[in-house]
Amino acid sequence: MRVSCPLDCAYLDAGSGYQEKRLGEQFMPVRREFYREISEVGGEKAVALYNLIEVVTFSYFHGRRDGQDGEVVTAIQALRRTLSPLHVPTTPMPVFAEHLKKEYETFKKQNPQQIADVSTAPDVLDRALTFVSGFSGSDFQSRRFLSGLVGYVKMYHPEIAAHLAKQHQAGHIVLPGQSFMPPAATEPHTHGPGCAHHH
Repeated sequence: MRVSCPLDCAYLDAGSGYQEKRLGEQFMPVRREFYREISEVGGEKAVALYNLIEVVTFSYFHGRRDGQDGEVVTAIQALRRTLSPLHVPTTPMPVFAEHLKKEYETFKKQNPQQIADVSTAPDVLDRALTFVSGFSGSDFQSRRFLSGLVGYVKMYHPEIAAHLAKQHQAGHIVLPGQSFMPPAATEPHTHGPGCAHHH
């Protein structure tokens, strides 16, 4: 039997917190492996592109329980299409897809040398699609990727989670200077304005 719980229900909140923590723990090793893969394929620019996707996704979805992995997949597909030389826009983009595209364009304009462009981005985005879909699984309305990402950031980078939540409420553009690269010797953390590390 299923009981539909209102979105502000305390039991649902506790349950989703537990679920995020559990999935965040599962997400960490596969995410680290994915970063290693794209770093080998496309170097720092590839890593910056996928990190931007994660930062924008976390900022947009961290407080929403109605978000679904399908929205992330659709947004990555849409971004990939806009970077194709043959792209002809036909229909309006979904809200999150439009948001991700704007954030990419803003970052690209401000940091043209730091992020994958038309020549390498499609390959990185194809790999990102495979990664997100793989973690999400086959359930049509899955939230497994979103819960894993949100749980991971809250658990392993609480100061960045708090910073991005504040930024999103204020409606600011999010840039991956507030980077949460996987903790590994080959992937150094970028110290930026949102970084709360003390040396």
